[in-house]
Amino acid sequence: MIRSTLKLPLSLAGLAGGALLLVAAGGIPIEKVKAVAVPVPAVDVAKAKKPQTAIFAGGCFWGMEAVFQSVKGVQSVTNGYAGGTAATATYDQVKNENTGHAEAVKVVYDPTRVSYGTLLRVFFSVAHDPTQKGGQGPDRGPSYRSAIFPQTAEQRRIAGAYIAQLSQAKAFAKPITTKLETGGFYPAEEYHQDFFWKHPTHPYIMRWDQPKVAAFRSTYPQLAH
Repeated sequence: MIRSTLKLPLSLAGLAGGALLLVAAGGIPIEKVKAVAVPVPAVDVAKAKKPQTAIFAGGCFWGMEAVFQSVKGVQSVTNGYAGGTAATATYDQVKNENTGHAEAVKVVYDPTRVSYGTLLRVFFSVAHDPTQKGGQGPDRGPSYRSAIFPQTAEQRRIAGAYIAQLSQAKAFAKPITTKLETGGFYPAEEYHQDFFWKHPTHPYIMRWDQPKVAAFRSTYPQLAH
């Protein structure tokens, strides 16, 4: 696993125009992350009064979790596995890339404060790259695929409509690879939960995930808390 073996010495160099630049020892820029400008969903879910659940997969769940935890109206985020069976929902099995699971996050949110469409916008613009095939960044394999697991028929309709809207608007230079899938969600091991906040100096967190969170806060200050 790349994320457990990356040993680059890194430091934060600050924000500029919504992008966070990280530098390796010697001051060499190695990564810049900037949110993709995507339109507001033309179709969104009607506001409900009770908490709702959304499930997204887009690479390593550590960074996905931290981004969604930073969104106003999100009540909780749980890292886990989706798309496979309960019997294979363990990290030791999922990392072998033969379980059908994707690393995913379960987002419980207050629909009176943030809509499903807004969460989709964050998911596509900054939480991950929806055009990558076979994984995300340094993490390769189907467990790092881009996928949405709609929890209701309405969510499936909204997510499908937004993918079509983004494709028609040519929001990305490459085709969107995100698929709408079905399957249960199973929480990951406790040591994976809140990993971003518990291990801020972990090399993988600094290299790949801190820029995502910084880009989210810079691009969507009205959504961040």
